[in-house]
Amino acid sequence: MKHSLQLRLSQHLTLTPQLQQSIRLLQLSTLELNQEIEKFLQDNPLLEREDGLREEPVVPSPGSSDFTTNTAPATPSDTVADTTASDTHGSADTPGFEEDYSHGGTRDDNDEIEYPQVAAETPSLREHLISQLSLTQIPDHDQRLVTLLIDSLDDHGYLHQDLAELIELLPPELNIEIEDLQVALRHLQNLDPPGVGARTLGECLRLQLETLPSATPYRGHAIEIVTNHLDVLAARDFLKLKKVLRCEDAVLRGVKNLITSLNPRPGASFSSGDTRYIVPDVIVKKLKGVWLAALNPDAMPKLRINRLYADILQRNRDAGHQQLAGQLQEARWLIKNVQQRFDTILRVSQAIVDRQRHFFEHGEVAMRPLVLREIADTLDLHESTVSRVTTQKFMFTARGIYELKYFFGSHVTTDTGGSASSTAIRALIKQLVSAENGKKPLSDSQISEILGQQGIVVARRTVAKYRESMQILPVNLRKSL
Repeated sequence: MKHSLQLRLSQHLTLTPQLQQSIRLLQLSTLELNQEIEKFLQDNPLLEREDGLREEPVVPSPGSSDFTTNTAPATPSDTVADTTASDTHGSADTPGFEEDYSHGGTRDDNDEIEYPQVAAETPSLREHLISQLSLTQIPDHDQRLVTLLIDSLDDHGYLHQDLAELIELLPPELNIEIEDLQVALRHLQNLDPPGVGARTLGECLRLQLETLPSATPYRGHAIEIVTNHLDVLAARDFLKLKKVLRCEDAVLRGVKNLITSLNPRPGASFSSGDTRYIVPDVIVKKLKGVWLAALNPDAMPKLRINRLYADILQRNRDAGHQQLAGQLQEARWLIKNVQQRFDTILRVSQAIVDRQRHFFEHGEVAMRPLVLREIADTLDLHESTVSRVTTQKFMFTARGIYELKYFFGSHVTTDTGGSASSTAIRALIKQLVSAENGKKPLSDSQISEILGQQGIVVARRTVAKYRESMQILPVNLRKSL
């Protein structure tokens, strides 16, 4: 084999660290962005918030490697990027106030101290039940069995495990009989909230009805329905229910209203669900007849370079400060990429507003079809970039807060050769259902025909798909008395 050297020219795309960071920041939500920035602030002393209170940094004396505390006032930093969230910081007097007490400052015993008010933590369902159980006068043996049943409840307060299965899990030497668990279950079902410990939905509703005063209107009929005919009520077979109860429409309507006022998940209020708050990235307002998008200042972190450390690097360019020099470059990259992120979000948002101005004027029925490529071609961006910008980014409008992706949707052809947005069609379906006669609700075929009369060609199965996506019940379950 003969060896030879060959020279070839080729092109390939290299993702620099700065470009990788820019792409990553672009796809983060506002919450995730702030978390990312907090990590940078902790790891990089060259980066700081513009409106944040920061301890005086320890700076080296000129020409020396020793570090001394700089007691002079901090030099005001030049704003590098106007990019922050409205973090709540104490006033300039706050640190001094805290320092007096931490160093044994004198205080008059008659002075009142205002302690911060902390919201009380909501007890769990188990804690709520155990606290009630401890106040009862039932024997210790029964209390232990009730505790066993409490530990078997799900988050909604239901006992789905069979009592016989629970007995098999217990040691045989305890000699627990099924009757013992049944007694414990009755004790559990007498606790608050009403309906806890139920094994089925019907039992849960019955337990709640039984706690109501006997003089409650329609109570007897309601107990009869939830005990023996709950499936008939779910199917909205009101004719059969009237025959069973031997009553008129007014009575059945009162029974139905009483049952629907009950809580089918009595333990749900004790479950600790994560509450997520949305901070809109963009605010849309109408100025002089034109809809304009503007960045939300509360969602923009204001970052800057720490001027003290930057001055140190300017005076000392020896090898000992190479790490700080690298951190300075990283801080500048982050500030630039954060600014670029919000600039791109604003450009995409304004392009969306320009194309969906009829939505801001008239609502969902005026939404026009829009795809990512249309925005990408207009702004000379890649389609994947527009996809990243519109994911988990939110727009505050006079009609509510919407994710940017909400304004994109497929189209349906009309009789005139035009197109209608799927969002607009959903809004029309919702309007038709809300205005229908409850005794004769519209079927999917009838809705399709009505839309066809308005020039929008939509198949029955498409209407069914849109209806299900809006969680609208089918025609047989929308029928009312």
